[in-house]
Amino acid sequence: MADFLLEIGLEETPARMIPGAEAELQKRVADLIARERLGKAEVGSFSTPRRLAVIAKGIQAAQSDVEEQLIGPSFALAAKDGKPTQAAQAFAKKVGLPVEKLLKVKTPKGEYLGAVVKKKGLSAAEVFAAELPREIAGIYWAKNMYWRAGKPERFVRPVRWLLAMVDDKVVPLEFGGIKAGKSSRGHRILAGGEVAVTAPSKYAEALSKAFVMPSPAAREEHIRKQLDAAVKSTKGGRWREDKALLETVVNLTECPSVVLGNFDPEFLELADEVLVTVMRDHQKYFAVEDGKGKLLPHFLAVLNTDGDPDGLIRHGNERVLRARFNDARFFWQTDQKIPLRERVQMLRNVTFQKDLGNYYEKAQRMATIANKLANQLSAGNFQVDARAVRDAATLAKTDLTTELVKEFTELQGVVGGLYARVQGAGEQVANAIYDHYRPESMDDDAPRTSEGAVISLADKADTIYGMFALGLPPTGSKDPFALRRQANGILKTIATHKLPISVMAVFEMARDGYAGSEAEKKFRKPADVEHSLREFVYERRDFYLREVLGYSYDVVKAVLATDPPDIVDAMARCEAVKKVRETPDFEAISIAFKRMKNILRQAESEGKMHHGGGGAHADKMDEAEKALLDKSREAANLVRQYRAEKKYEEALLEVSRLRPVVDQFFERVMVMVEDESLRGMRLALLERLVKEFSTIADFSEIVAEQK
Repeated sequence: MADFLLEIGLEETPARMIPGAEAELQKRVADLIARERLGKAEVGSFSTPRRLAVIAKGIQAAQSDVEEQLIGPSFALAAKDGKPTQAAQAFAKKVGLPVEKLLKVKTPKGEYLGAVVKKKGLSAAEVFAAELPREIAGIYWAKNMYWRAGKPERFVRPVRWLLAMVDDKVVPLEFGGIKAGKSSRGHRILAGGEVAVTAPSKYAEALSKAFVMPSPAAREEHIRKQLDAAVKSTKGGRWREDKALLETVVNLTECPSVVLGNFDPEFLELADEVLVTVMRDHQKYFAVEDGKGKLLPHFLAVLNTDGDPDGLIRHGNERVLRARFNDARFFWQTDQKIPLRERVQMLRNVTFQKDLGNYYEKAQRMATIANKLANQLSAGNFQVDARAVRDAATLAKTDLTTELVKEFTELQGVVGGLYARVQGAGEQVANAIYDHYRPESMDDDAPRTSEGAVISLADKADTIYGMFALGLPPTGSKDPFALRRQANGILKTIATHKLPISVMAVFEMARDGYAGSEAEKKFRKPADVEHSLREFVYERRDFYLREVLGYSYDVVKAVLATDPPDIVDAMARCEAVKKVRETPDFEAISIAFKRMKNILRQAESEGKMHHGGGGAHADKMDEAEKALLDKSREAANLVRQYRAEKKYEEALLEVSRLRPVVDQFFERVMVMVEDESLRGMRLALLERLVKEFSTIADFSEIVAEQK
């Protein structure tokens, strides 16, 4: 067995792109090893801003030899007058065998000339040299670049070196005009120049001596320890956990260290959100807080070097942060001169989308949608302050005109909420504005209040409906307006607050918001828009239930087949099916319903569904039929009652209790008999059963193991 090492050396790569590319390269190499018969290897990966690397331990040194059967010309054309034809001789030459060694092979298409040839396996180095350039070129990057004039290869950054080895031998690999060797590169500043690697197993050790920690996991652990150590010098301080920032600095460094910096306590008068955004998003600093979560006048910077013994880097960072904080304070004070309510008209000068108008028009539509939502929810005994909703919708986008948001765009919405609070708009209005962009991802929280939820729904629904109406839905992997993310946000908000409303109902309100507008003149036909939106909503519901909430695909399919009124109801149904699906009776009844639907489908295709009217004639009924009819009527009454009360688990258990009479029916009764009247009666019974008991979930979609 052998070990394989590949390292792609690059110019510094954007941190956000590294984890995905590392994982993809690892998968590509693992798949290549399996595909090319090089054994079952243990494949690991490494990455830094300047390299992607993969190590595969325990591969075969060469492919196994294989026998392969090749098919040639028709056997009828292989010989003429007892002599091999030219076609037979050409095939023999192609496979490298004498004509007399060729075989007669029977195939579904007839008899052909064939040959069994032994294909000698290539060495692992030959396989990698031939296949890896294509795999490297195939790595997905959000943005690629050319770096050699007139050359075809593209990559995220120019490739500067390649290291490729099987044990201690170089793989003759070439990509981007670079030939692979046995050397890597150390830290750009601390250990410039080449680093010799004698074997794949020595890779990490060799780089560590050159001030490079190639493992992202090891760098994260090291950074955490450094952060803990640095913050000990503060009084009761701790660094604020920030998963996204930690991942970023891990992928910005090769030899990380941490320094503690300070800033003037007077800046703590600014809102925490402003200070943290400046530190995190603009400087990549960690905030420091006390035991109660209150910010302290310190920050932690992660350096890509082995330390800052003279404090020069710390002083430089403090100076830059002071300037940033001064800018933020100036913008905050300047913005207060024009209250949010006076900024509403300024939104006329801020374009939302070229065909959908400006943000003033969007705010008016949001207010219309939010008002209808609030009224509908209030009618359903859901607590929501209609006045706060109206004010929040009108003011929600006004912070787009502020200097602070122009400088720190990450704070849109947040700044509006903060300004609304200090300008006396009220807590409900301020919180709704603050939260209305939420959730921005499935990891983000939904708005905290019902008013915030309503504004969030209005904002997202207005955007999604407008884009679909213009004929700009997401296509494939392309979603330039983040409509899928916003739809996910709508679903999560409705689900979190358990709002009794469907997504399509919200989109209908959004449609009404565009009524009579200039934008409406550019829209597609309403029926086409509604059709595409319904498909989109179904796909997003499926994604939310399966990928976010973790329900199995068949449970989700069974529930969505009944078109539940809203996502909250769909969740309740999925949970009920999940709980009862493992019971033996439920699995058996699912199989039975699948059988019923197949019988009905067959009858429909053969034109036999409506013969005889399907009336229940007791004198013609088998005892098994009578038992099924009687029990199903009793169960139907209970199921309707449970369904009305949304007691889905009880309803499903009641359906599953029909198993004995259903089993008896199929054991004793033939449905597709010649007697049209009898057949129609039995088909009608099955049709009633399927229709009556598939209102909560379509049991035929449940995948059950027959035991």
